[in-house]
Amino acid sequence: MRYEYLHPRDELVLTMQRIYRYKMTTTSGGNLSILDENADMWITPTGVDKGTLTPNDIMCMRADGRMEGLHRPSSEYPFHKAIYGVRRDIRAIVHAHPMALVAFSIAHQVPDTRLFHQAWRSNGTVAFAPYGTPGSEDLGGKIAQKFAEGFDSVILENHGVCCGGRTLQEAFQKFETLEMCCKVLIKAHTLGEPHYLTDQQLQLQGKSDVPIDCFEYDPTMMSIREKDLRNQLCRFIERGYRQGLLTTTTGSFSARIDGEKFLITPYPLDRHSVLPEDLVMIRKGKKEFGKHPSRAVFAHKALYDAHPGIGAVINASPINAMAFSVCHRTVDTYTIPESYVFVREVSLLPFEAPFNGLENLTRTLTLQSPAAVLCNNGVMVVGDTVLSAFDKLEVLEHSAEAVLDAHPIGGHVAMSQEIIDDLIRAFHLA
Repeated sequence: MRYEYLHPRDELVLTMQRIYRYKMTTTSGGNLSILDENADMWITPTGVDKGTLTPNDIMCMRADGRMEGLHRPSSEYPFHKAIYGVRRDIRAIVHAHPMALVAFSIAHQVPDTRLFHQAWRSNGTVAFAPYGTPGSEDLGGKIAQKFAEGFDSVILENHGVCCGGRTLQEAFQKFETLEMCCKVLIKAHTLGEPHYLTDQQLQLQGKSDVPIDCFEYDPTMMSIREKDLRNQLCRFIERGYRQGLLTTTTGSFSARIDGEKFLITPYPLDRHSVLPEDLVMIRKGKKEFGKHPSRAVFAHKALYDAHPGIGAVINASPINAMAFSVCHRTVDTYTIPESYVFVREVSLLPFEAPFNGLENLTRTLTLQSPAAVLCNNGVMVVGDTVLSAFDKLEVLEHSAEAVLDAHPIGGHVAMSQEIIDDLIRAFHLA
């Protein structure tokens, strides 16, 4: 979706729907705003159910002081105004009370976003603002001070979080990615001590584009198979986002068309709304002109080149598997038969594997060993079809969650080697 074509009131409603649908705010909590080119502020109202918000509910606070709309503006209007007053580059603000960020808020802590590169790239260092009465000028001043110091994401003491961006979607990405970071940290402490990325590792992921030659793409030559794969990928990306296996900023999908062509998600990409025409064709190592493939394109290509039977590759950062990723631990699939039959034994690969360890990556990931945890970089799964790869991703995440959930009740008891041998015979896994 091209959000830049939306009127502010429509974009505010769509974004609040996403926040509410994914349980990152309550019926009465949270507020969003956009400052337009006329310095008019469009802001969500107070006292209106966030689950049924419509464009007609959005308030407009004109630059000349006039208020237009059916309701009253958010009670937090003072801090929105204060932030815009100290940061001319900030044009949109997201404030809400998602559970993991509230946990950090009430623990008086800020997350270290060097946990994974998307969190660092999106949010950088996070600030902490001291408590102020909600809706007060005092709170507005305390938050604005942190933004004036250069922070874009601020945790509010015993309150929630505030994120700002050049657009509402940028502010939302910061907000969603920061909540994910907090969730992963909370889960990770169940396993042990999380690891953080070094400056060198962060620089390795720093480029927003990859050097790759282009070819002129003619959509009129599109085969039925390509059309089918484009639509399959979009459906599974949307499903993955809906199920919390992806976020706006994390996850790459690809599918093989034939021996010399595959489709891959573009960079940058909002995983919430991917269209078939957004996907990038890679043919004989070249990308279609005018598009930018995922930064994981070389890793995906290496897997297709090394294993003709692989039909789809997925990188993802689901919360529970990410806890294992940042603790540099593999996921035990000796839990229930489904976990072992579908995912087999999960490998552990270093952070650098998708960048400069492609030989190790292709040696490790095969159809017989289809899943790997990448240190501080999520997971990677392969399958002979898009459905197969996605199924393995779901099973891997469910296995990770089950192992984590077993910790408070004594820890999981792995299936014996005798059971595993029986599964290998019964399902012809040798």
